[in-house]
Amino acid sequence: MKLNLKRPLAFFDIESTGVNVASDRIIEISILKASPAGTEEVKTIRVHPGIPIPLESSLIHGIYDEHIKDAPYFKQVAQEIIDFIGEADLAGYNSNKFDIPILIEEFLRAGIEFDIENRKFVDVQNIFHQMEQRTLKAAYKFYCDKEIVNAHSAEADIRATYEVLLAQIERYADKEFEDKKGNISKPVVNDVDALHEFTNLNKPVDFAGRMIFNEDGIACFNFGKHKGKSVFQVFDEEPSYYAWMMNGDFPLYTKNRLDKYWKEHRSQKTDQRQAQKPRDAAKPFQQRPQQQNFQKKEKPSAPADADMLQQLANKFKKI
Repeated sequence: MKLNLKRPLAFFDIESTGVNVASDRIIEISILKASPAGTEEVKTIRVHPGIPIPLESSLIHGIYDEHIKDAPYFKQVAQEIIDFIGEADLAGYNSNKFDIPILIEEFLRAGIEFDIENRKFVDVQNIFHQMEQRTLKAAYKFYCDKEIVNAHSAEADIRATYEVLLAQIERYADKEFEDKKGNISKPVVNDVDALHEFTNLNKPVDFAGRMIFNEDGIACFNFGKHKGKSVFQVFDEEPSYYAWMMNGDFPLYTKNRLDKYWKEHRSQKTDQRQAQKPRDAAKPFQQRPQQQNFQKKEKPSAPADADMLQQLANKFKKI
């Protein structure tokens, strides 16, 4: 089976020092890029994380400090990764919650721009969990009737993920799905746009899920005391919450999106204040001539006559 692609789709998998998106680092990234023409390209790069790899992580993916001691740092290969991905949409297994956020963190940390605004994201795990709810190893066995050879190596995992997606599209082509509102659809189809919608049901603003879009498309906080409130509402009620998050231990991309909304909020407030100013407040010089019209005008002096002269003489004559 061939994926119905409008533009390339880049499957990628990351091995890292741990699972904390904000503080852990990438040590290996493998990308399989499928093109609309049906061709496939694979690139695997190991990078030096700049910090020691915890033993518990090494025991999972098999990469130890000595394996990457001479590897380049992420900043040195960031542009190579961007060039390889190109304009492709992104796909992976649990990629929306981990691989994409940690990749974006590395790009931001390196000071290199990676545009994600116009890309689609297909998280194969979300299809699997919503339709079957199992692990990648079980998914590969369930859908493809195969065992993953060299599991937990990046390239083995992305190849398994790629094959699982193809099998899912075939298996669920006519299967109905009922969402939490009771709506019934057939969401697993051979179309990246539709798969993007189905695997992003929570509509996160920042991938880490600290902010999500509600049903009306409004950005809301998804944690803590302000959970469920719109971001702009919290900015009105507690402006210091912005500073608390910007100075807190949150992923850089979360802070990036938060700052974007903060600037939009401030801009709206400025526009509202300007709109509320009285129209005449900015026209002081135009009022002066109008004010002069209401001033009492002095009558011109009447010419002196004989009676007036006599009155003056009487007033100042000696007693």
